[in-house]
Amino acid sequence: MRSPRGETPPSSPLLLTAPDGTRLAHRLTGSGAPLLCVPGGPADSAYLGDLGGLSAHRTLVIPDLRGTGRSDRPVDPSSYRCDRQVEDVEALRRHLGLDRVDLLGHSAGANLAAQYAARYPHRVGRLALVAPGMRAAGVDIGPAVRRELALERAGEPWFPAAFAALEAIAAGEGSDWEAVAPFLYGRWDEAARRHHAEGQPDNPEAVAHFGADGAFTPDTTRAALAAFAAPVLLLAGAHDLNSPPSAVAEFAALFPHASFTVQPGAGHYPWLDDPGRFVAALAAFLA
Repeated sequence: MRSPRGETPPSSPLLLTAPDGTRLAHRLTGSGAPLLCVPGGPADSAYLGDLGGLSAHRTLVIPDLRGTGRSDRPVDPSSYRCDRQVEDVEALRRHLGLDRVDLLGHSAGANLAAQYAARYPHRVGRLALVAPGMRAAGVDIGPAVRRELALERAGEPWFPAAFAALEAIAAGEGSDWEAVAPFLYGRWDEAARRHHAEGQPDNPEAVAHFGADGAFTPDTTRAALAAFAAPVLLLAGAHDLNSPPSAVAEFAALFPHASFTVQPGAGHYPWLDDPGRFVAALAAFLA
């Protein structure tokens, strides 16, 4: 690894060139052994921050996926596909000079991390999937699951408008995802509103192609994960409508050596809702 213990300011991205010639940016923050953190979205990885202070325990290696943040947009839009970006993660591992890497994936980034683990199992030391997206493994989340979870927030002042928008989306009669945003946070306060606004994807092409036809082969991925020998942690937020705990538990059951935990009071970004609890869980798993 180039600078395994130093901290690189977020304003100074480090660069590498992917196999197809696309220039990709990443940043280092914290100290200790490296942890490669794959963001979701696809969006600027800045929304991860330092994962609630996890940087006190590990050097966080945080890439901007192609076409997001300070990474270049590729010439070929089909290279945004999740399965094809596995090679970007592998290129970063090689660039860092690591034989094996501990890997964390959040949200849609968990699909990428899981496919990396399926393709390069011998290159992964430990795998943490936080509020994971699950399309790569074919774990379905029905509207009834989300509705039941949403009703647990009925006492919140924002609930009537957010629930009405959710019901309309489930019925195929609406698309007001902004109104549903409070369901993704343990507390819908000013900090959550600001985080939501600043973390939105700004490259529609990257979003559209990430899950395009061929991006996911669930049967193949599930078979590979069933043979994955490294330790795995799957962490769900108790209130997370995007990645409900029951679905994350189903995902965890695909691995032979997985731990599953639910963070109380948390949504889709558990390091914001209770950074102390989140960091304690991740640090213990990664120790």
